[in-house]
Amino acid sequence: MAQARVKARKESVFGERFAVFAECLLTGVWIAVACLGVVTYPAAFAAGARHLRRRTAHEGGGRREFVADFRAAVRGGWAVGLVGWAAVAAVWVDVLAARAGIPGGPVVGAVGIFALIGLAVALLRAAAVWTPGASWRALLTDAGRRTVLDPAGSFLVVAGPAVVAVSAWFIPLLAVPVLGAVAAAAVAVEERYRRR
Repeated sequence: MAQARVKARKESVFGERFAVFAECLLTGVWIAVACLGVVTYPAAFAAGARHLRRRTAHEGGGRREFVADFRAAVRGGWAVGLVGWAAVAAVWVDVLAARAGIPGGPVVGAVGIFALIGLAVALLRAAAVWTPGASWRALLTDAGRRTVLDPAGSFLVVAGPAVVAVSAWFIPLLAVPVLGAVAAAAVAVEERYRRR
């Protein structure tokens, strides 16, 4: 009887973890669809992260809640997305300057790439703690601070987009559901930081 209870508990833990994994993959598809607006990627990740926080807290939630969160997050998030694309364009110019052989170009290109990675980490960390009504400016300021103060967590967040890139390189369709794993990684890093 006791062995049956232990086995049932182990199966339920496995089932729960698999359900979270499956929810991450589904959330990745929702994030990818929400990112089709080009400047909506911060809002998409914020809505995805909030959805995953609800699911892991056993508060329910589904597609309707994701859409409502996305609409709330896109109000200020589109400007953040626009600034993000401007940063990518600036780094691209730096890389072109480095390739052209301009003196100091390689250093400027490397600094630009590292700054862009830092901005991406801060954005993902901000999206991971977003709630309706929160100011994106305040979220990004706090996330930037956490990015610097928690280098181990920031490295873990960097690994998420790296997994997406490798997945897309092997099988392009895998990049879509893996976006949910990136959101889940950012949520887990923020939870880890909060508990510390």
